[in-house]
Amino acid sequence: MSTTVLQAYQFALDPTPAQDDNLRSHCGAQRFAYNWGLARVKAVLEQRSAERSYGIAEADLTPAVNWSAYSLRKAWNTAKREVAPWWSENSKEAYASGLANLATALDNWHKSRTGKRAGRRVGFPRFKSKRARWSYRISTGRFGLSGSDRRHVQLPRIGTVRTHESTRKLARHVERGTARIRSATVSFQRGRWHVSFSVEITKTEPAPATRGGTVGVDLGVKELAVLSTGETIANPKHLDVAQRALRRLQRRASRRTGPDKRTKRKPSNRWRTTQARIARLHTQITNARRDGLHKLSTRLVREFDTIVVEDLNVSGMVRNRKLARAVSDVGMAELRRQLDYKTTWNGRDLVVADRWYPSSKTCHDCGAVKAKLRLSERTFTCDHCGHTADRDLNAARNLAGLASTASCVGTENTPAGNPRKTTSGGGGYRHGKTPVGTGVNAAPQGDSSETFLHVS
Repeated sequence: MSTTVLQAYQFALDPTPAQDDNLRSHCGAQRFAYNWGLARVKAVLEQRSAERSYGIAEADLTPAVNWSAYSLRKAWNTAKREVAPWWSENSKEAYASGLANLATALDNWHKSRTGKRAGRRVGFPRFKSKRARWSYRISTGRFGLSGSDRRHVQLPRIGTVRTHESTRKLARHVERGTARIRSATVSFQRGRWHVSFSVEITKTEPAPATRGGTVGVDLGVKELAVLSTGETIANPKHLDVAQRALRRLQRRASRRTGPDKRTKRKPSNRWRTTQARIARLHTQITNARRDGLHKLSTRLVREFDTIVVEDLNVSGMVRNRKLARAVSDVGMAELRRQLDYKTTWNGRDLVVADRWYPSSKTCHDCGAVKAKLRLSERTFTCDHCGHTADRDLNAARNLAGLASTASCVGTENTPAGNPRKTTSGGGGYRHGKTPVGTGVNAAPQGDSSETFLHVS
């Protein structure tokens, strides 16, 4: 049995000076088309708003502009010879990419404004600056891997561009017929050009894990992760290691002439150079962190059949200014994201414990739940049975128990901090399945002081 998934392959490029100029021109064309379409839509919206203020009937207002990607491209093709006489210098994909991005931005704004989009409210799109991120997307035309070797890619109107690394991983899939390149995105980030291919890959079902078993993963700041097997994964603290170099660069930037919005002062070239060095240093930190998380997540998926993690409120944790930098340096959300798709691709199970499940306060030996447990208490001591264990190891073992335990009878659970909160101590859910208590075979809801629901 095989499954089809979408996977991205990103390669760094080594373009020639002429190709570099062409790539910049294409990104500028994408920005120009985006700003042209936004100006057109904004002018019509402001005109209609002004006409309403004068009491003009809705039927007599200036006709509205259809901001779908198809309509914007059709309008661009009609006006491009007048507004951009140089349009033929770049691929049509660059202009279509900018208009497609504008259509998505306007659609998100409209849905957020009318209450059809959940989450934080989305503002009206703004014009793109020349110093915004350079990128454009390619979905049609001749693009993909080069047929001559595995160190070049093909881009429309740009030609064959050399890659900084080999493309053999993707090339092997294409040669076997198990991959199809759907689109490509060219971008300038982290100080160099990159191309990212969106690939439709056919994956076969993996063989059952040889070691198998279930593992609970408790993430933290002092240690990156503590496994229920007793293993501790050290936190490399990439950001703390680079703090000395980062401080020097930031002090150097503060001595340069930076931008000032009030006086409209433009930054100096030295300030821009220093900011570019700061960005490269942050890129190195990000790459090192992501590489370590990829190695950890891949190892967990290869060695265990079921992985249990917590649904952490990372955005709430970073609001603590004393812990914000340390929490952000761990990359908890990134590890969760990697485990999510890697377990799906490899036929493993990912169990996500409920956010309110007291994994640290619950005794792994007898199941009793402590009312309070300060963050400074690194050793868990049960008041009911006297069991003593490391705080993080106890939490990891409780998480591992969620994968196989349908229900757990514990002692009285006295809520800490909020006496009105009487929810059950468990309440976890299996990733991708119906949460416990909401399905057809849901367990009967009893007193929260007697029964703690876990996932089945």
